[in-house]
Amino acid sequence: MARQLIAGNWKMNGLSSQLSFFDDLVNAVGDSPAELLICPPATLIERCSRAADGSGIAIGAQDCHVSASGAHTGDLSVAMLADAGARFVILGHSERRADHGETSAEVKAKAEAVLAGGLTSIICVGETLEQREQGNAETVVTEQLLASLPENAGDRCEIAYEPVWAIGTGRTASSADIVAMHGALKAALPAGVSARILYGGSVKPQNAEEILGLDNVDGALVGGASLNPVDFAGIIKNTRC
Repeated sequence: MARQLIAGNWKMNGLSSQLSFFDDLVNAVGDSPAELLICPPATLIERCSRAADGSGIAIGAQDCHVSASGAHTGDLSVAMLADAGARFVILGHSERRADHGETSAEVKAKAEAVLAGGLTSIICVGETLEQREQGNAETVVTEQLLASLPENAGDRCEIAYEPVWAIGTGRTASSADIVAMHGALKAALPAGVSARILYGGSVKPQNAEEILGLDNVDGALVGGASLNPVDFAGIIKNTRC
């Protein structure tokens, strides 16, 4: 059984005045069998890395540019993120696919850059409510996965299943739906790829025990609840041993 990964995606939230988060989280959690990750905005990666030093909490980024360098104003390369202390990079989040028009081909190219840079990618996939209601959820999501996954991903690529209709809405997929989708994603992984499948979509302390105990759920990608160390600790404490 894979060690579960509990990752916090702070999105466009967080200031340096909030870096006591790490001490507060360690005090609230104590020892945990889970692998822990926080992905703050790029402005805080280096400071979060220093604040988390010695805690066992890894730091990641929320996106990257496919190129190693160049005339790309406002973008950050994998090498820059690694230099700031990032070990993971979230890619293809539905908010970037929708707000920035990112395609699966672009996500794949970024994931290949992450691999080349020695970091681990967390590739997000998920369906809209319309796609689910039409009965196309598993087809849409597995096709997204295969089109976004880099060649030779091995064990340096994780997958986050986030039903688009559940992100930030307070709604979650049913346990049966989560088990079915995670099983489909596991079955679709190419030979030699040992990615963990995380669930994301309004994960909170109240539903974490049920979700993290489901078959093929290898952790969680947490949004809003990861901003509060007490709430995030409440999720972590439900990690499967």
